[in-house]
Amino acid sequence: MQPIHYTKKGFEELSNLIVSKNYSKLFVLVDSNTIDACLPYFMSNLATTIPFEIVEIEPGEENKNIETCTMLWEVLTELEADRNSVMLLLGGGVLTDLGAFVASTFKRGIDFILIPTTLLAMVDASVGGKTGVDLGVLKNQIGLFAMPEMVLIDSEFLSTLEANQLRAGLAEVIKHGLIADAEYFKKIENLNSLTEENLLELIEKSISIKQDIVSKDPTEKGLRKILNFGHTLGHAIESYCLENENRTTLLHGEAVAIGMYLESHISMQMHFIDKDSFQRIQKTLDHYFPRIAFTKTDIDKTLTYLIHDKKNNNGLVNFSLLNGIGSSLWNKEVTNDLIFSAFDNYLNF
Repeated sequence: MQPIHYTKKGFEELSNLIVSKNYSKLFVLVDSNTIDACLPYFMSNLATTIPFEIVEIEPGEENKNIETCTMLWEVLTELEADRNSVMLLLGGGVLTDLGAFVASTFKRGIDFILIPTTLLAMVDASVGGKTGVDLGVLKNQIGLFAMPEMVLIDSEFLSTLEANQLRAGLAEVIKHGLIADAEYFKKIENLNSLTEENLLELIEKSISIKQDIVSKDPTEKGLRKILNFGHTLGHAIESYCLENENRTTLLHGEAVAIGMYLESHISMQMHFIDKDSFQRIQKTLDHYFPRIAFTKTDIDKTLTYLIHDKKNNNGLVNFSLLNGIGSSLWNKEVTNDLIFSAFDNYLNF
């Protein structure tokens, strides 16, 4: 597993790593948000004499594609990056997913280091070695597993986030409790407010849960699939909203929150969780995430995206579901009737 370091100690470890690796050149990848909000703080804490270049891309899921990768491969070539160069990826999940894919394929792979700047990226995208880009609106269809040299987590970056970005990250935090740790979910249920101190606790606990799962199943042959809870329908909803100009584009965490609601209801319908557990999940998700309206047409079109889900086998759509709060199941077939029933419950509250 990749080493993960926190706050000021993390910057010391980063500087030590750069010295020990004797890199020829550093490439700091940012987007037009992090170049202003995060880069000055990051560079003021980075101690190095190695030549570096700042490379900027446009933010947003709509730019997480092969065209952006091609542009970056060309920039790296023009700037004479070699096999001993390193990419420092300063941004949210879109940037770190894409940047890691670019680094792990350029010249058959150069080192990269993750510096996630959003809560979502800290607790999810930065852990586990998944890299990738979208194919059109289909999420993460192109990618590979590749581990960073290290991950630097600094909660100082969270102060730059808007409320919706912070809330989106909580979706993955909630997910970790639901799939693997009932006591952790109970703690999230009872949070009165989000402070820097309890956010750092949540980050460390979520990372610990995900690392434990990934260490047992690095390439998602079995157990690691439980991390996809909420993502089967969440990704389909996210893709549909991204492609449909009449829909507001959802952040990844916002779509996953809807997916978790729906897939929790499916878990209840299949008798894997009881009604009380479902209502606890419903209450917690409703506390952080406003309901989104969907028409029958929206739902029908959303379900067409399920055929492209990466968990599918032999033409069957496989879901990861709850088996009680804090426990999970994977490779579960779900009928459309159950999905429509879950949407009906979500929309009629």
